[in-house]
Amino acid sequence: MSSEKKPTEKKPVEAGGTEDSTLGNVISEGGRLVKMEVDYSTTCDEKIPAAQQMAKDGRVQEAVDSLMVLEKQTRTGADAHSTSRVLVAVVEICFDAGEWNLLNETVVTLTKKRSQIKMAVTKMVQKCCDYVDKAPDKDAKLKLMDTLRTVTAGKIYVEVERARLTHKLAVMKEAEGDITEAATILQELQVETFGSMERKEKVEMILEQMRLCLLKKDFVRTQIISKKISTKFFDSEEVDDLKLKFYNLMIDLDSHDGSFLSICRHYRAIYDSKSVKESETEKKRVLKHVVLFIILAPYDNEQSDLLHRIKEDKTLEDISQYKDLLQLFVTAELIKWSRLCDVYEAELRSTATTVFPSTEEGNDRWTKLKNRVVEHNIRMMAKYYTRIHLKRMAELLDLSVKESEEFLCQLVVSGTVIARMDRLEGVVNFGTTPEHSQLLNSWSDSLHHLMALVNKTTHLINKEEMVHKHLLTVKE
Repeated sequence: MSSEKKPTEKKPVEAGGTEDSTLGNVISEGGRLVKMEVDYSTTCDEKIPAAQQMAKDGRVQEAVDSLMVLEKQTRTGADAHSTSRVLVAVVEICFDAGEWNLLNETVVTLTKKRSQIKMAVTKMVQKCCDYVDKAPDKDAKLKLMDTLRTVTAGKIYVEVERARLTHKLAVMKEAEGDITEAATILQELQVETFGSMERKEKVEMILEQMRLCLLKKDFVRTQIISKKISTKFFDSEEVDDLKLKFYNLMIDLDSHDGSFLSICRHYRAIYDSKSVKESETEKKRVLKHVVLFIILAPYDNEQSDLLHRIKEDKTLEDISQYKDLLQLFVTAELIKWSRLCDVYEAELRSTATTVFPSTEEGNDRWTKLKNRVVEHNIRMMAKYYTRIHLKRMAELLDLSVKESEEFLCQLVVSGTVIARMDRLEGVVNFGTTPEHSQLLNSWSDSLHHLMALVNKTTHLINKEEMVHKHLLTVKE
């Protein structure tokens, strides 16, 4: 007779009995409820320690085989908790024995079993994920990661574990210097669709995707990925570090496109973060960048509105030089470029900010600052002058006649100023855009005047006809 203990059969609950024990034996499996048919917990309490002892004695394969038999019994009996214990015990035995190849083979075999319980697979995969960082060498680590990524592919219930493994693999590839491969691997994850992953972890993954795409110089894909993050998520102070990381990545992205107004908005968001407000030095540094990028942004209604709102910030009192620079662009007066360079160039091109470094990009931005000064001056001329000679205009702008004409044409095309140029005479006529009501009133007056002339002409013609008729009658 066999001395093994028989598994306990679960009896149905009698009427009037408690349902707590029954509910404890029901699990959700893929959206459906599965009731445990047989309880193998007692059998597992005996066989798992026996198999572990067997493995310590050097009989690893025999220990695994014995647990495989028990796994089949627990799986067919729908005992999810016991199956989970068996699967975890199997991988623990392989790990403790240092049998990495056997571990990989066992994981693949167990996940391919018919009607395998998802909860058990999840716990086994989670346990194996802990072993990834404990691998003795790089090859064993990569092989285990590849095995786990293979068995978790397409399985929603282990999508979080797969995402974390993929992130680890991408980090390894980046450390090897293969940025392109790292970015490609991480882009496979559509973490925004993972329902079981916490929102904060999702954002961390998406930020990693953005960072790797920027390193790969794939700016279009970075822009697409950035849309997956709602900026409302950063309203909480608990995610301040993620907020700073996101907006710094967006600054790098928009710097490539030269979108200075967007960069200014990103720095404003950083300026409003808790960690920046607590540091006076950092607060001033960020505000300096806000001031410079709003000045660099091309003039439009939005830029003008933001410029005036930034001017109201009280922290500008502590950086008076930047406040004075901002005031130049708010005041309706001409700005002398040579004087601006004498007063501000040393500060702006120093290490106080990263806007105008001594690089090709910094020199290009300095040129654009000069262009903004010229555009400001032309707008001021359009405000005070109705007619000006092109030579006089070039003299006020510190430019040649040809350069002044080019800048004026750009502003007219963009709709910033209304002007007409007589090249033969060398005269520029500034005007204002008429309102729709004024234009309609002008048309109405012109039409009324025209009809009055027509009526008067008709009256005079009739008068002449009558005079001639009277003269003919008299003669007869």
